[in-house]
Amino acid sequence: LFEETTAAAAKRVFVYQLEKEMKKQKIDKSDFAIRLETSRSAVDRILDPESPSTLMTFAKAANAVGKHLKISLA
Repeated sequence: LFEETTAAAAKRVFVYQLEKEMKKQKIDKSDFAIRLETSRSAVDRILDPESPSTLMTFAKAANAVGKHLKISLA
């Protein structure tokens, strides 16, 4: 349960930061889908904190807004 809660919180933080960066760069979901070479519905899943995503997906999403995914142990 702890791991699931921690993972869900981490995805919420990632999605928040990603949406903030998209807004800053004026990237809409359709534009983001083009950058990721995927569908708009896939973008909706990435931006849905309740929908599972892989680390590869997170890395690609970060790269699409000119950022890098950073993972660390605490």
